Amino acid sequence: MKVIAAFLLAKLGGNESPTKDDLKNVFESVGAEFDEAKTDLFFSLVKDHDLAEMIAAGREKMAALSSGGPAVAMVAGAGGNAPSAAAEPVAESKKVEEEKEESDDGEGMMSLFD
Repeated sequence: MKVIAAFLLAKLGGNESPTKDDLKNVFESVGAEFDEAKTDLFFSLVKDHDLAEMIAAGREKMAALSSGGPAVAMVAGAGGNAPSAAAEPVAESKKVEEEKEESDDGEGMMSLFD
């Protein structure tokens, strides 16, 4: 993912054809370790493909994934108890979110390339 992120950052920065050296510069600019083997693999996989086409194909694959999950199935199959079954996970998620906000003091934060 780091290599992909660096590639996209280079593209967003105006570089139409980022090279391995360009990606290495992105990594060095944030103090991240550059993995030459992963970068070579990435470039070998994308060398003959258009970025917009790859993103479109990825979106199609993501759209095919189920976005439901157990909570949706539980609510859908719960019949008359659907509102009470749905309320419990919402209340618990709010509690977890509040605990996270209390403990989020900025220490131990990861950078984009950690």
